[in-house]
Amino acid sequence: MAKVNSNGHANGSSGKTNGNKSDGLASSNLVDIQSGLISREIFVDDDIYQREQEQVFARSWLFIGHESQVEKPGDYFVSRMGEESVILCRDREGQIHAFLNSCRHRGMKVCRYDEGNAPVFTCPYHGWSYATDGKLVGVPYFKSAYDQKLDKSQWGLVEVAQLRNYKGGIWATWDGEAPSFLDYIGDYKLFMDLLLDGWDGTEGGTEVFGGIEKWSIPCNWKFPSENFIGDRYHNISHRSVDLVGIGPSGGQRRDTQERAGAVAMDVSFPERGHGSLNFIRTDDTSIGAYQHSPVVSEYFAYCEEQRRKLWGKRSRVVAGPGTMFPNMSFLPRQPRTIAVWHPDGAGRTEAWRWFLVDKAAPKEVKEFLRQYYIRYSGPAGLTEQDDMENWNYAHSASKGVIARRYAYNYQMGRNFPAQPEGLEPKLPGQAVDVTKGVAGEQNQRGFYSRWAEFMDAPSWKELATWKNGK
Repeated sequence: MAKVNSNGHANGSSGKTNGNKSDGLASSNLVDIQSGLISREIFVDDDIYQREQEQVFARSWLFIGHESQVEKPGDYFVSRMGEESVILCRDREGQIHAFLNSCRHRGMKVCRYDEGNAPVFTCPYHGWSYATDGKLVGVPYFKSAYDQKLDKSQWGLVEVAQLRNYKGGIWATWDGEAPSFLDYIGDYKLFMDLLLDGWDGTEGGTEVFGGIEKWSIPCNWKFPSENFIGDRYHNISHRSVDLVGIGPSGGQRRDTQERAGAVAMDVSFPERGHGSLNFIRTDDTSIGAYQHSPVVSEYFAYCEEQRRKLWGKRSRVVAGPGTMFPNMSFLPRQPRTIAVWHPDGAGRTEAWRWFLVDKAAPKEVKEFLRQYYIRYSGPAGLTEQDDMENWNYAHSASKGVIARRYAYNYQMGRNFPAQPEGLEPKLPGQAVDVTKGVAGEQNQRGFYSRWAEFMDAPSWKELATWKNGK
């Protein structure tokens, strides 16, 4: 089992280390899931960060956008995969692609706009041009300088190894040996369905609403990823938001009544690194919402009824925040959002947030939700501001020579019971009942055990642990 050992090594239950830098970069020196201790080095060390780019981000399936952002041929959206800039676009034949946003001649970005429509991508440095299917179609002085002997077919844009459109969400990986997307997420598929299906149960019935919010946070990317994967413990941080009444009706949050009569469940998929916070309602009672806005209230009442018909007992799941390993977090309820925590150095994260609404929702509902999303999430949202304060100061307070001698504690909730018998629906993964204990850290432990596997494993042959019988 991995240990936080002295050369980052935990000495006893205090988590104190001797202050020396970890001996090499093996995760066995950094992560001790058995004792619940994790070295601060994995958040602040530059060498570890650089290794992550190769071991984690170059091999994982990463969220890059939504099909509604590239609806027509020629549409493009410039996204990111780890530190790499990528172009998500739809070619003339209607196929969706993702390319490295870098000219094959001298590396200049061939697309410098966030989104738009174009027949070709032309490098502004030396003028090489690429079609929307990635092929090199234009080379200045092709006859005189290259004697027409440059093989254009070998110099197209670098395309991702695999791409998957799942219910409108677009994921990609640079690793051709990685398992398929559905194999990568496994039974976590339930939570992707809750996120991407329409609120009325329509399969893939969502679309991206408005633009993408982007901002920079002075912290390591793992802070927000682990926060969304399972931190029920930090509610003290949002006390002011609760007092203000950030809910869409100017009162409490929209699902307060549903949560009050529900069983709190944390779900971890340690063999894949994913996790989610959830509640399971014990009855099918419809709870009214947004009563101050008749059009909105009627729409969501209709949606609740449709969900019960189409989803049965699954409609009882009040899904909360979750993280798909490594850096895609989401909220499948209102506000329905996707956040990607792009690494920008050991001490900086570029946060991107997408907002989803039902395609079929009336315009009054979309406008209502737009206003709610603005005041709830993102850099101007009251809830997000609370979280960023925590991550910013936690990171800066962990960089010092003395601070790095002490491991973080992830010991909470190690003996919580599994999902109670007879409680429906039965959730996948390692589901534990946190109702009495209020909060646990099994999801974070699962996340970091998977991180350690990625950091050590030489290939996907070792990483596909669910196939190896581990």
